[in-house]
Amino acid sequence: MKRTLLALAVLLQSALSLAKADVPRALPAGTLPDDIRLAPPKSLNGYFPFTSPGSRAEWDKRAEYVRRQILVSQGLWPLATKTPLNAVIHGKIDFPEYSVEKAFFESAPGFFVTGNLYRPKNVKGKVPGVLFAHGHWQNARLSEETEDNLRKEIATGQERFERGGRSRFQSMCVQLARMGCVVWQWDMLSDSDSHQLSRNLVHGFAKQRPEMNTVENWGLYSPQAEAHLQSIMGLQTWNSIRSLDFVLSLPEVDPARTAITGASGGGTQTMLLAAVDPRVALSFPAVMVSTAMQGGCTCENASLLRVSTGNIEFAALFAPKPQGMTTADDWTKELSDKGFPDLKKLYGLMGAADNVILQRGEHFPHNYNAVTRSAFYGFLNKHFQLGFKEPVIERDYDLLTRDQLSVWDTAHPEPPRESPEFERQLLKWFTDDADKQLRASAASPERLRQEVGSGVEVLIGRTLAGAGETDWLLKNKSDRDGYVEMSGLVRNKTHHEELPVVWLYPKKWNGRAIVWLDDAGKSSLYNADGSVKPAVQQLVNSGATVVGADLLYQGEFLADGQPVKETRRVADNQRESASYTLGYNHSLFAQRTHDILTLVKFLKTADVAGHPKPASVAIAGFGSTGPLAAAARAVSGDAIDRAAIDTGSFRFGKLLDFRDPQFLPGGAKYLDIPGLLALSAPQALWLSGEGTEPPLVSDAYRATGQKDRLTVFAGEAAQKTSAAVAWLLE
Repeated sequence: MKRTLLALAVLLQSALSLAKADVPRALPAGTLPDDIRLAPPKSLNGYFPFTSPGSRAEWDKRAEYVRRQILVSQGLWPLATKTPLNAVIHGKIDFPEYSVEKAFFESAPGFFVTGNLYRPKNVKGKVPGVLFAHGHWQNARLSEETEDNLRKEIATGQERFERGGRSRFQSMCVQLARMGCVVWQWDMLSDSDSHQLSRNLVHGFAKQRPEMNTVENWGLYSPQAEAHLQSIMGLQTWNSIRSLDFVLSLPEVDPARTAITGASGGGTQTMLLAAVDPRVALSFPAVMVSTAMQGGCTCENASLLRVSTGNIEFAALFAPKPQGMTTADDWTKELSDKGFPDLKKLYGLMGAADNVILQRGEHFPHNYNAVTRSAFYGFLNKHFQLGFKEPVIERDYDLLTRDQLSVWDTAHPEPPRESPEFERQLLKWFTDDADKQLRASAASPERLRQEVGSGVEVLIGRTLAGAGETDWLLKNKSDRDGYVEMSGLVRNKTHHEELPVVWLYPKKWNGRAIVWLDDAGKSSLYNADGSVKPAVQQLVNSGATVVGADLLYQGEFLADGQPVKETRRVADNQRESASYTLGYNHSLFAQRTHDILTLVKFLKTADVAGHPKPASVAIAGFGSTGPLAAAARAVSGDAIDRAAIDTGSFRFGKLLDFRDPQFLPGGAKYLDIPGLLALSAPQALWLSGEGTEPPLVSDAYRATGQKDRLTVFAGEAAQKTSAAVAWLLE
């Protein structure tokens, strides 16, 4: 009996193998497509060059997208609601030339930003406002250098004074106040007086926290937080924006002369605020602008942020306004040859070549020392016309103690420290705020496209217009009863990608093309015995050509033939933050969407094996490809004439693993799958898996006056495919 069962199993396996062999291949067995995406994913330690554009118009278009990409990655597209700051300024300490005050405000309800405010004495008229972001020096604002380290810094020329040299942070603020500037030096998260989130969470996060990975009331770094684009970096960027709000609320500050500077992680914040907030008039990111390492801390990384871009281009977004930067014996040491010449060229294109400078300091370690601070003073003095004799040199001063600078006291008690409940509540506030804004957009096609659509474009990272140049390489061709079966490769030459495809081309073609998508790739066109599935055959018999393709990591992309269960991570960083991989690489969901765009672009622009291009293009997505089809349709405008999509009720917001093949950073934020589907309006859509009256989708079609173009299927699951085919044949 056992031998009989074994024999039957062998025969069954052989039959299945033969059936699989009957499915046409584009490449010999064991050969993978020549696709750049099969290379190891890029990490923060990669190479991030910037090429200056050929024209101002070209740059303006690129700059708009990268600026939007930054805002989306930070969870700030649309911008969060600016609630009252409720600023408190107290504890003034007077000096002959300046004063120092303690201050805190709420960047969001219950979320406190803490720091010190330095103001010049005898102010006449409006004065410049300077934001000073401190970076990764622990307890930066409240810290003092050790005597031994300070003596070494004085000996090597990095610092000048035995008193003032103990704090590079106070040194900067005191000198700027002496020059007539109002200076706001605030705490990065978990630093100095900011302890609502722990230092380990902010800077040292390494392992996912199961208790925070929930579909409601989630915490930072969870798949839910990533799906809503909530990150430590985004919170810090928001605090920077609100810090500028705070400084500009001070009556003596000149809104036309606002500057930001900072080194290391503070340089990262400097670049980002300068890139996205037009109110900044001068920027000076120190020891951070580089084509090399982009920022190693979790507070400097966010999903989507540096996909196809990097820190040099972030700095370029500030052109043509005045911008200075520095180097040290760190990842910035090659900036003078790699990156800065391109920035100089861009500034020259804008007629402002002298507005960007590089203060070289490769003989110093990673720093914001007296030499580089002096470079900032001179740059500020020149562009804000402060009238000081150059070079501007610091003078010594009386160092304030930790107690004198600390914001919290008995009259101003510190909020609870490191509270998981606060963390959850904070993210919920940002979630609810964004959701309220985005849901309101569904009633207006223009707002939907501007707020949801432009955000989705960044999540996917490619539109049909940017799909690239495509061509077709025929590998095999067979004559069948009533149609021709062709297999080969659709190649995306622009992006160095290629897709194994099968065409079922009717001998009496009616000019229609249908891209058939399912979990098995192009094999989904066939039954186990190698025959064409009845639903597909029905389309071919009607005169439509049907295209099946292996999307990335389907079919011929799989060396072992096994479906992907977990997506890849970068090899040089195993900390369990999605941003280290998805901050530099497209998600698999986005890449598979790119594949659909490649197919549609090819159909819309090229002949199929010498035949005329289709008069209409439709897509049909089932299984896990239904959401992919929705995403492709969302970024394709009116290029896809008809789309039959079964979502299976899938939601990005329910995934609990950021390595799930269906995971998409930001996927839940932009109204999840209903948001993608709403962007189909007013093009014809057949929809299954979303109930009888999907509210957001119906609202969007109703707003365009084309509700009749939305067909909702809510029948039996067994009838789903035949209903979709009948609709496609209309």
